Amino acid sequence: MILTALAAGTTTAVVTAEGGEGFETPTPDIFWLPLIGEGEWAITEQMVWGGVSVLLLSVVMVALSKNAAVVPSKGQWLMEGFYNFARNGVARDMIGTRHFLRFVPLLFSLFALILLNNWFGIIPPVMNPTMGRIGFPIALVLVVYVVYHWVGIKRMGLKGYFAHMVPDGLPGWIKPFIMLLEIITYFITRPLTLALRLFGNMFAGHMLIVLFVSAGAYFLTQGVLFKLLSVPTFVMAAVMFIFEALVQFLQAYVFVLLSASYIAGALADDH
Repeated sequence: MILTALAAGTTTAVVTAEGGEGFETPTPDIFWLPLIGEGEWAITEQMVWGGVSVLLLSVVMVALSKNAAVVPSKGQWLMEGFYNFARNGVARDMIGTRHFLRFVPLLFSLFALILLNNWFGIIPPVMNPTMGRIGFPIALVLVVYVVYHWVGIKRMGLKGYFAHMVPDGLPGWIKPFIMLLEIITYFITRPLTLALRLFGNMFAGHMLIVLFVSAGAYFLTQGVLFKLLSVPTFVMAAVMFIFEALVQFLQAYVFVLLSASYIAGALADDH
């Protein structure tokens, strides 16, 4: 059912090429799904599903926590386990027991939001990961970016925040070069790699899945040999679905783990 939905929704089916029928490989256009308007101001499917994910998570979490009991229901037990994973496995382990609690809501929200939007790539009727559009990871990274710089500057002051980037004991002549490298790391490399890691994995993973599904659909329109070849192609697509589900979870986890480590770095001298 999932493979059928993806094959029906993709634009990379059988196309008419010069001299006959041919197969068109998937392109980045599969991520451009405007619903209203055109160009850069268009409202896209990813925008809508991003809003749906916020609403869905809010409703589910409020419903499961509203009637919390000492002996939890299955739903409450699952939610508590999910929350404790972000609370203890990420926030506390990375930030430390003294300061982690105030950052748990941020990290838990990021983890839940990213994971659901990643899994949208394999859940009908969406079948397209929201994070496959670079704007969404950038927006989330900006939140983390502001938080960890704000934490560091508030604790150390602007001058102290920049001063702590350079380790003690270095020769004076090398300190300006280290400072420049650290400024590039703190203000450019960290946010850039955090956004690109999430975007790149969602983009590439979905492209591979669409490639296998659309190739299998194309083979079904050809001769007997190609019809037989479609079977292992669809099997590979199914394997990719399972693998991608794991990758999507890991990418959400890595995003919040690195976010917590950046916040921990701003509190490094105050653990």
